[in-house]
Amino acid sequence: MARLRVHAFTITLDGFGAGVDQRLDAPFGDGVEGLHDWMEPSFSRRRRGAELDHGDSRGTGVDDAAFRAGEENVGATIMGRNMFGPVRGAWPDESWRGWWGEDPPYHHDVFVLTHHARPSLPMDGGTTFHFLEATPEEVLARATEAAGGKDVRLGGGVATVRAFLAEGLVDELDLVVAPILAGAGERLFEGLRDLPAGYRVDALTPGESGVVHARVVRR
Repeated sequence: MARLRVHAFTITLDGFGAGVDQRLDAPFGDGVEGLHDWMEPSFSRRRRGAELDHGDSRGTGVDDAAFRAGEENVGATIMGRNMFGPVRGAWPDESWRGWWGEDPPYHHDVFVLTHHARPSLPMDGGTTFHFLEATPEEVLARATEAAGGKDVRLGGGVATVRAFLAEGLVDELDLVVAPILAGAGERLFEGLRDLPAGYRVDALTPGESGVVHARVVRR
């Protein structure tokens, strides 16, 4: 049965997945600099298409496995409007086509939750963005059908993951806790008082970069 999975979702030690004032030149806002440094070696290796030099543990081991796990057996992705881009409110036009260039790394259908729908956007490499004004249950049903028996990955932003957790729809949440403090921004677990009744922490694993990987699963 297809599952809804969250992977490599990084939060600060005080629980923030994004800082304040998210914008084009600071997609995750201010106060969270270095939040995703742990995955940069894996990004670099994927860009180069080659293995790192022997003896360099960056990009291998626990951190790299966490980075790559989100690409395994995934047939569709769900994300929020804020993850797709910095444009807020009604779309002024359709010129914004995502952060990832003309060949996004998904290579399958991506469902973008938004209050301002726009026509589907086919990209190179098999990615098509669909913009839906729908409930979490409705968009998950669409994504599950599109996934064709594979799992569905739930991306950010913070509010989107929180909405699916609030409805108990997430099967597996793989978090990365970075050793930084933000103090302000968007807290992932804000208001989720019923979370312990539906979910439990399955494992905590330290990564090579100093982050901690936390696996949270449905009870």
